[in-house]
Amino acid sequence: MIAVFRIALRALRRNILRSFLTMLGIIVGISAVIVGVSMGTGAKAEVDKRIAAMGQNLLTIRSGNMTRGGVRGGFGMAPNLNPSDYEAIRREVSGITAASPEVRTQTQLAAGNQNANVQVTGVSEEYLAARSWNLRGGNNFNDADVRNASKVCLIGATTAKTLFGENIDPVGQVVRIKSAPFTIVGWLEAKGSGSFGDDQDDVLLVPYTSMMKRLSGETRFRSIFVQAESPDAIPDVQEAITELLRQRHQITDGKEDDFMVRTQQETSDFFNANNRIMTILIGFFAGISLVVGGIGIMNIMLVSVTERTREIGIRLAVGARGRDVLRQFLTEAVLLSVCGGTLGIATGYWLAPLLTKFAGFPTLISQSSVLVAFTVSAIIGIVFGFFPALKAARLDPIEALRYE
Repeated sequence: MIAVFRIALRALRRNILRSFLTMLGIIVGISAVIVGVSMGTGAKAEVDKRIAAMGQNLLTIRSGNMTRGGVRGGFGMAPNLNPSDYEAIRREVSGITAASPEVRTQTQLAAGNQNANVQVTGVSEEYLAARSWNLRGGNNFNDADVRNASKVCLIGATTAKTLFGENIDPVGQVVRIKSAPFTIVGWLEAKGSGSFGDDQDDVLLVPYTSMMKRLSGETRFRSIFVQAESPDAIPDVQEAITELLRQRHQITDGKEDDFMVRTQQETSDFFNANNRIMTILIGFFAGISLVVGGIGIMNIMLVSVTERTREIGIRLAVGARGRDVLRQFLTEAVLLSVCGGTLGIATGYWLAPLLTKFAGFPTLISQSSVLVAFTVSAIIGIVFGFFPALKAARLDPIEALRYE
């Protein structure tokens, strides 16, 4: 077998340029597979990272999906979750470790001679636990602050930097929200961008009662966050919340819910759907390139059989069997394809980091995709090299010796 490999290698080295051009289709196809899969894997990893940053075992209840006067509103458009819904969820649904409503508004803040337009979010004292969010300094507000609608707040890392400068502890400082003074009691750790690419740290958290009574005047919630006690408890908690809210909102059988309970997995699947489509499309075009590369290998091997007809005739005349010739030419085809696959893998490893560096697109090369790419390149050599090898093996020795 070693002798067969050496002969195949020597045959390919006779025309190095032709061999390289033959491998080019395989190189392009395999590198496209590596880069395409790494883009899909990297995008999925980034989405999962951002979803995980929202909190562990988290369920999101969104209001809306109502139709009024023939006009249909989407989820979150019409706030119809009220404080009694939130209290009922905390009281009646088992398997919950934390829950918090969310009331948002975008408004101007002022502190000293600095000001900024920031998202102010009204939440409960359990919000940080539900979102797995730690404090860099200070303390969280408590249940009494929520009951009394106290003018206290937690400040995000970006907002603190904007209003008070780099690495200055803002705890104890006062910010004015719509002329109302709020004392900063806690400084949030940096959390990074959210699932939609927004800056989660450019935020000010206040008790939701303070938001509703002192700032926004709203009486209902657009969303409620609920943290289940374990991943296994999520389906039961989701079902219990759905049944409870349908009962409280008097939604009869056959009627559509005016709310939505979404898990982190559902959110992840929603964002990853486009990534899967992109990966499939890239894989499709890479597959076309691989087929073209395989056809190129078949073509060059047929040319090689024609060029070496007399050599084949001599081998058959001195005792070589048809299967020996078949194995020789099939080895050459597989060697061409595997060399092209190896170069394609190396090219993919080189291109993926460049894509991240210059285009900012997250990539993550998986070892399984490399193994699959290498296997595919070997299979292409066997499939597209078999016919030329079979043609060589079936040559008549006498006719081959007379070939000029």
